[in-house]
Amino acid sequence: MPRQVVSTPNAPAAIGPYSQAIHVGNMVFLSGQIALDPASGQLIDGGFEAQVHRAFQNLRAVAEAAGGSLADTVKLTLFLTDLSHFPKVNEIMQKYFAAPYPSRSTVEVAGLPRGAQFEVEAILTLS
Repeated sequence: MPRQVVSTPNAPAAIGPYSQAIHVGNMVFLSGQIALDPASGQLIDGGFEAQVHRAFQNLRAVAEAAGGSLADTVKLTLFLTDLSHFPKVNEIMQKYFAAPYPSRSTVEVAGLPRGAQFEVEAILTLS
């Protein structure tokens, strides 16, 4: 199956040698999104909660550029630099996803690009 690159100016440009997403068949693999402002490419201000919202907004923009939505998400991977924020992520996630929720893994990491505190990646299936 041919791979199609998904790209949108409504989400931050890749900050390395990767694509925002790759579409293969009915699957879309979205690269990790951190809280970069799509226009400036800079990490947003406002603390952890603001970073989570911006990362999910960036993920949504890439999903829409692929012809889908966050409702098409079957798998999420969340990366946090501090797992004590886990309850807040759960609360915020419910503003972007509805039941039945996608499967999910959550990992605490020592660091993320640009000093971000949160990153999210996803896999979508499209009809």
